Amino acid sequence: MPGSFFEFHGVGVYRVPANGPELRTGSDAVDLMSAASGHRTALIAIPVERLGDDFFELRTGIAGEIAQKFVMYRARVAIVGDISQKMAASKSLAAFVNESNSGHDLWFVGNLQELANRLAESRSRT
Repeated sequence: MPGSFFEFHGVGVYRVPANGPELRTGSDAVDLMSAASGHRTALIAIPVERLGDDFFELRTGIAGEIAQKFVMYRARVAIVGDISQKMAASKSLAAFVNESNSGHDLWFVGNLQELANRLAESRSRT
């Protein structure tokens, strides 16, 4: 199932469909970037449904491997969905999310409206 493409505040966004296989490896991340590459996409929005529980268990290394691929290929990514319960249960995950959200390339947002607001805010700073 292909994703959808749209713009928020002049930023091209590729929205990954919620239904589909989980992203479990760096190779899965590369495949996602390939799907988005032909559409002048500046950001990939990945719903939390596409990330397995292992992604949020930082000791598995899955989040690190996937994030590293996105960084290596200079892809901006937003993980979209409520992960507040997972963050409350894991101090290391909460720290990872807070650190990511303080940067420019990997954000965790609750919904697409929050993503739009963050993009508008970051655009007004430039």
